[in-house]
Amino acid sequence: MAYLPTMTDARLADLAARLPALTLRTDAADLEHYGRDWTRRWTPAPLAIALPSNADEVVAIVRWAREHRVAIVPSGGRTGLSGGAVAANGEIVVSFERMNKVLAFDAADRTLTVQPGLPLEALQRAAREHGLIYPVDFAARGSCAIGGNIATNAGGIRVIRYGNTREWIAGLKVVTGTGELLDLNRGLVKNSSGYDLRHLVIGSEGTLGLVVEATVRLTDPPPASNVMVFALPAMDALMQVFEACRRRLVLSAFEFFTDRALRHVVAHGAQDPFAQVSPFYVVTEFDAADEAQQTAALEVFEYCAEQGWVDDGVISQSDAQAAALWRLREGITESLAPHRPYKNDISVRIGAIPAFMREMEALFSREYPHFDVVWFGHIGDGNLHINVVRPAGMADDAFVTQCEHVTAALSDTLARFGGSISAEHGIGLVKKKYLEGTRSAAEIAIMRGIKGVLDPDGLLNPGKVFES
Repeated sequence: MAYLPTMTDARLADLAARLPALTLRTDAADLEHYGRDWTRRWTPAPLAIALPSNADEVVAIVRWAREHRVAIVPSGGRTGLSGGAVAANGEIVVSFERMNKVLAFDAADRTLTVQPGLPLEALQRAAREHGLIYPVDFAARGSCAIGGNIATNAGGIRVIRYGNTREWIAGLKVVTGTGELLDLNRGLVKNSSGYDLRHLVIGSEGTLGLVVEATVRLTDPPPASNVMVFALPAMDALMQVFEACRRRLVLSAFEFFTDRALRHVVAHGAQDPFAQVSPFYVVTEFDAADEAQQTAALEVFEYCAEQGWVDDGVISQSDAQAAALWRLREGITESLAPHRPYKNDISVRIGAIPAFMREMEALFSREYPHFDVVWFGHIGDGNLHINVVRPAGMADDAFVTQCEHVTAALSDTLARFGGSISAEHGIGLVKKKYLEGTRSAAEIAIMRGIKGVLDPDGLLNPGKVFES
């Protein structure tokens, strides 16, 4: 039975009358829960929470919202880190958690058609049931939803091999801000009939339309793999080790983290595989299906050690050991979460990483001399994550103000390097003031024009990416 709104509001009464089977929630606990994401920097204040079960209900909600001039905030797993799912100004939150089903599998096309609220881990499990994989992966796989992954073009830990979410989306059904249902690309491999609107929606953070169905491509499982973790004596060794691994191994992932990151993960329950502390660490996953590939991995380690780029190393001998080594990298975000860190998610060209990281290290040493700054990231695709832990006793407002000051300087540095202020978390509310450092005025004007066509009333996730 549907929940009816408990607050007296004629608009919600009208919505309930139009869609008697729609679940609507308005109690304080639900408004707070669904009205925010992991940023926790804004006080949630939505009008109500709608939980549709199908695309027709989403279409009706959008048409109702347009008639009553109510803004809409789409909601998936709300694991975002840029304020993209925050509802703080009387919006209706459209939660897709009930639209969480696998709708179809096509063996010939090797695709799954799914609803947007399906958790990434459930999608991966469904693919495995057919002897295939959906390869985009990250630590939040159990709580994030595929709709949110599409909204931010999420990448994760195996971008070197598989690319970002964009590469795996064969088709989308999207409800625009006018309540029209678009069927984009329809799963076609080749389609040169005009603009591919599917790719406009991917990465648009719910500002152009609400994804109500996705057809995702699947692929063969990779060959057997191993995991190695290297301890490095200096930041300058990161790229040398990456080049050595990339030349001699077939890489799926190449991630780095600092000693500070390792300290937090170990305190959170992981096992430190090294007796001595090093300033930087690398975890890499590579094909190891035969003896030649396994031997190549040992040769890479020996070569890097001879060059002085590596102090120590560990290679997995079982799936359990591989999982334990991956935990050193994947457990970082969870270990930092209780500290509510200020986060930056940035990217530069791979070739620019050494020079950029030197400037970034100098900036943080100068501006954050007494802060715990935790770095980690995807060296193989130029994506760096920076987490600043709030000092004990420092007020939240003062902490954010200091971090915003440093982010402004970081944005200027990124502009000089041709980088991006957001690699995979999106712009949301947090990063929109820095958008001009990544996009030209002409690009932003075109983006506004596109939004004006698909969402002429500015009702879809307003205030995110840029002011509507």
